[in-house]
Amino acid sequence: MIEEIQKRLNIINTQLVPYNPKIIAVTKYFDESMIVRYYEAGLREFGENRVLEANEKISKLPEEIRKNSKFHLIGHLQTNKVKHAVGNFDLIHSVDSLKLAEAISNEALKKKVVQKILLQVNNANEESKYGFTTDEIKDCMDKLLVLPSIQIEGLMNIAPLSQDEDYLRNLFRGMKKLKDNLETEYKVKLKELSMGMSNDFRIAAEEGSTIIRLGRILFK
Repeated sequence: MIEEIQKRLNIINTQLVPYNPKIIAVTKYFDESMIVRYYEAGLREFGENRVLEANEKISKLPEEIRKNSKFHLIGHLQTNKVKHAVGNFDLIHSVDSLKLAEAISNEALKKKVVQKILLQVNNANEESKYGFTTDEIKDCMDKLLVLPSIQIEGLMNIAPLSQDEDYLRNLFRGMKKLKDNLETEYKVKLKELSMGMSNDFRIAAEEGSTIIRLGRILFK
């Protein structure tokens, strides 16, 4: 099993040269035993969708794995689950509104922690997806940057399922441009771009992604 996993990872890593973004193994459909296997195969970053399920799963992991791994919340976060998320995830990718960022900030203040977050941008303007529009994020950025006890690490998007490489490339390129523009305008460093999944990770990496979220392609 470990050899099979390493073989898949080698194939994926070959496609990512010379970009080498961080790989997050999306373990949302599996129990903690799968995290253990992928840890043994060399992965150290794991992505979960549901806060309560993830917390329970993480609590069952051996201490060595909890200590030496990073856990990412990549699914939609409801404001009533914020208290269960803050301080339990190294990075929350899915901060999709000023209201949610404020709730995270308030909870982080209570817990006396600094919560790292990404701002989710719906730059494909899909009605079914969460996220700031590009205009909204520009309007909110000054308010977001002054919130205490959160650290904005960068941006995240979820591209539509599409076979159109030019369309996907333009979406990812637009995210990189937005990040660069925000850095220039607000004099802030946004070091992470979380974009790219199993069907489009290579294109995302070529267009500047620093974090890719892989599920199906790792676990098939």
